[in-house]
This record gives sequence, C-alpha cells and structure tokens, in this order.
Amino acid sequence: MGEKDLKGKRILMVIAPEDFRDEELFTPKGLFEAEGAEVKIASTRLGPARGMLGGSASPDLLIADARADDYDAIVVVGGMGSPTYLWPNEALHRLLREAEEKGKLIGAICLSPAVLARAGLLRGRRATVYATEESLRELRQGGAHYHSVDVVTDGRLITASGPQAAAEFGRAICAQLAARSS
Repeated sequence: MGEKDLKGKRILMVIAPEDFRDEELFTPKGLFEAEGAEVKIASTRLGPARGMLGGSASPDLLIADARADDYDAIVVVGGMGSPTYLWPNEALHRLLREAEEKGKLIGAICLSPAVLARAGLLRGRRATVYATEESLRELRQGGAHYHSVDVVTDGRLITASGPQAAAEFGRAICAQLAARSS
C-alpha cells in the first residue's frame, strides 16, 4: 500500500449495538483511515455500541438509512451480537444486495459472513466464517463453498474467520479498493 491509497474512498462498517468484536471493528477501521478512507459506522440503533472486550463506538447512522451508492465498500463486523442483531436484519440484507448489484466491495468477518448468506450473496461463492454449528449451517443454506482459512476473496466479496484475521482482512479490503481506483 502506498501513501493514502484510499483517499476519496468511503467505507461503511456495520456493527451490532451490543457484543460486536472490538478488534474486527477497530483494526480494519484503523487501516482504512491510515490509507485515507472516510469510514462511517452503521448499526440497528444510534447511541453507544458496546464491544465484547469493552470497547465502544458511536454509530453515525442507522442501517435502514444507509444507501449503497454512498460507499465504495460495506464491511460487516462480527462478534456474538451478529446472530441476534445482524443475521435477521432485512434492511441490512437489502443494503448488501444493493451493494452487490452496484458492483461495490463487500466484506464480512467472524460470524457475519452468515449475513451475506442470508442476503443471498454467497450462492456458488467461496467464503469463510467463524465456524460454529449455526454459522456453518447458514453458509450451507446460502449455497456457499466453505473454506477453513483466515481470509477468502471471491471477486468483490471478502470474508474472514475471526479476530485473529482482522488485520489481514483489513489489508485485503484496502488492496482491492486501491486496485479499483488505479
């Protein structure tokens, strides 16, 4: 990555209002901002959101108010709150389908690749997830080809398996966004 390769790029990071995984938000967000991207955070409600490790973030907007046209990439953060708040979220499913139709980069880490599966984006695609019985079932039902590795890139979809992969995940998104602007 070069100096400010993502200048002018806009990234939306989606988090659960409770129990998002701290390093899956803060590590990629730090990488994106260091490369010059503008990062916004969306959630199911406004006000302080609490991470599993005690971190907090203040969402800029509601998921329901987000529009794919406003961003170059949409990144769904994982954590124990994802199955409760993000997996069943129809507004998030619509946003992700809109992003896919418009050729945007889409990322999901930890338990959140299941959101992509529920949105219908993983049929026939390679993906990874934090492997639990429920998350693997969601990927199977969504038609994904599961790979037990840290980060999987399949076209404009980038998935990662958990907090240990947060930096690699962030770098993969940075590299793909930078390549799209050159």
